[in-house]
Amino acid sequence: MLYEYSLAGISRNSGTEPSAPILNYHHLILNPVLPFFDINLSPVLIVANCGTILFDGYSLNVFSLSTYLPRFKDSDQLVDSSLSIMTGSSDLKPSVEEISQNLENVKAAREANQVDYAVNNYGKSPLNQSAEKTDTVWTSIRDIEKLPVGSTVNVQARVQTTRPTGAKMCFLILRDGTCTIQALVIANKDSISKQMVKFSDNIPAESLVKVSATIVSPEEPVKSCTVSTIELHIQTLFIISEATERIPFSIEDATRPETEYEKDPLLVKVNLDTRLDNRVIDLRTTTNNAIFKIQAAVCRFFREFLEKRDFIEIHSPKLISTASEGGADVFKVSYFKKFAYLAQSPQLYKQMCISADFGRVYEIAPVFRAENSNSHRHMTEYIGLDLEMAFREHYHEVMFMIGEMFIHIFKSLEEQYSHEIEVVKAQYPFEPLVVSDKPLRLEFKDAVKLLREAGVEIGDYDDLSTASERILGQIVKEKYNTDFFMLDKFPTAVRPFYTMPDPIDPNYSNSYDFFLRGEEIMSGAQRVHDAAFLEERVKSCGVEVSSVKDYIDSFRYGCSPHAGGGVGLERVVMLYLNLGNIRRTSLFPRDPKRLDP
Repeated sequence: MLYEYSLAGISRNSGTEPSAPILNYHHLILNPVLPFFDINLSPVLIVANCGTILFDGYSLNVFSLSTYLPRFKDSDQLVDSSLSIMTGSSDLKPSVEEISQNLENVKAAREANQVDYAVNNYGKSPLNQSAEKTDTVWTSIRDIEKLPVGSTVNVQARVQTTRPTGAKMCFLILRDGTCTIQALVIANKDSISKQMVKFSDNIPAESLVKVSATIVSPEEPVKSCTVSTIELHIQTLFIISEATERIPFSIEDATRPETEYEKDPLLVKVNLDTRLDNRVIDLRTTTNNAIFKIQAAVCRFFREFLEKRDFIEIHSPKLISTASEGGADVFKVSYFKKFAYLAQSPQLYKQMCISADFGRVYEIAPVFRAENSNSHRHMTEYIGLDLEMAFREHYHEVMFMIGEMFIHIFKSLEEQYSHEIEVVKAQYPFEPLVVSDKPLRLEFKDAVKLLREAGVEIGDYDDLSTASERILGQIVKEKYNTDFFMLDKFPTAVRPFYTMPDPIDPNYSNSYDFFLRGEEIMSGAQRVHDAAFLEERVKSCGVEVSSVKDYIDSFRYGCSPHAGGGVGLERVVMLYLNLGNIRRTSLFPRDPKRLDP
């Protein structure tokens, strides 16, 4: 038996009967993706020749057919892209006119399918070279919820994910800073074509797009987005900047809550080293965006608090001629024909400004420490928030002001950055910070007593270890219901040479530390402001007097008593958000093992 189909004088033959079920109607299947009349069939059994017709310039042999169901590699493609021409039941002989009309219908449908009526509503924008300015009003995703349903908005955002549902609809997750929103491209008959839907699905993850869309209420809350009560129905969609490289990990994986890994250990988890090796991508997550907004706010609240109290912002040098505090943990760098050091603190220069009658000064600047420490809270470079203040009678004037400053920062974050805090908490759950209205002050002797009662072995003049700090933090939380406190009167032996000894017991000093969630966040003290006494202290601590001569000399002309302290910005943010590792709060962290990116 011969199996044949013919078109415009071209015949194709097969001598093998297909093993597919027989259909009881006559049809041809035309694939509109291929040139018209290229018939896409598995072998078709010829039953009878119905005649010959002229169609669109072709001489076409028309047959009454009983066909076998074609075998396609992709059944979805058959459903989506093929057209069927029904010519009647198998026991009826179709007329040439019927088949001709059906072919006309197929041609019209195919031509309509090829016309992209949405061609001006999507695509790639030309490279932005600031050629023109428009009056377009842009809305951030965060502000969309403030607008009424039905409003049209223009949004620029990143495409986090795309997900098609057939040929006529595609879901997109758009991200802008700490906010994500669901958007849909839905095919219609006049402005959004199937081609536009397909284009949407093919946008590479992390590409930047601009869309014009209508605000719509979803049938149910969109739990996967931060904006859950509304969604966007896109009208126009253009790529501003296409992601041409495959990202090393998905933003979805990098933002997944820690609790989900407990439920499903097979989920992809992006480890910290991978994040830091690809920091630019990692910083795009909503969590990191929130972390660094909070970090910026800490600096702002620090600055605002001090500015209101007549502090002057200073900028001290970071290249200095000697180790700034006489220690060995400094970076030595080549400086023309000699060597210089990176400042490990602005300490000496802050004090010199007090001697210069600035009265109250502060600085926000990098600090460098050549300490080979690979702990969760140490870095070789970090941002220091330093202050120094002349006082009238007692260093507690400064200490309690600093305590009030921290409370101001914590309260302001809670009031003004609740959204960002919740974004971080969604990925890294933590207990809210408990802070009293007034700072709690304990003396070092009290801390030693509390630790000994808890079974910790510690000498009267020993410094606190990291483990001891944490235990003390737990004890204070249980006893005083606060995560924040001051520890006063540290042993003189564990403080720098410029620290003023206690006038009653010189084994202790007029120095203090501030603690948050059981870890130190700031060290400070009253400074020695008498040149002769300072020189004695320098010698007793084994520091070469000549190395700090300019510093000592600055006090020979009279200087106000003063005190101050230094805060590690990244550590404060880490502990406030309870993130567990300081590298999460450093933009591009530097430690003994990391110098890139």
